[in-house]
Amino acid sequence: MALLTTGKGFLKDLERVGALAAYVPLEGGFEGRYRRRVRASGYQSLSITARGLGDLAAYLTRVHGVRPSHLGKKDIRTYYIPPILTYQIEQLPANSKGMVLWILEGMILSRAELRYLSTLPSMEPKVKIVIEMGGAPAFRWQPLTDLLTAA
Repeated sequence: MALLTTGKGFLKDLERVGALAAYVPLEGGFEGRYRRRVRASGYQSLSITARGLGDLAAYLTRVHGVRPSHLGKKDIRTYYIPPILTYQIEQLPANSKGMVLWILEGMILSRAELRYLSTLPSMEPKVKIVIEMGGAPAFRWQPLTDLLTAA
């Protein structure tokens, strides 16, 4: 099976660079194989979508307030939510290599948000990031910093 050889290259690049931009076939299925390979190598995996994230730094690493819609009938309240990434890192098992944050629909993120995500693994060494940036005929990836410098 070709996944055994390509999965190792993906893992090596992910560990070396920390943040990858992935292009996946639109029919789906291939990214699940790579996520399974990542989990088998000792990482925990968290999948989120880029739609509706708001401030990435606050959502991932700080306590932040959320105001649900109130429809004009109740008081406007702010609910405070713990940071999703920091909380997940604190809960990692002792034998885990770290956390892989897999972000779907990354093509809607701005350059500033992508730049922040490319530096996040250097600020938090246990975090690795994979962002799905669009479709391709075959699963391929590149360092996120290369994507930022090319555009």
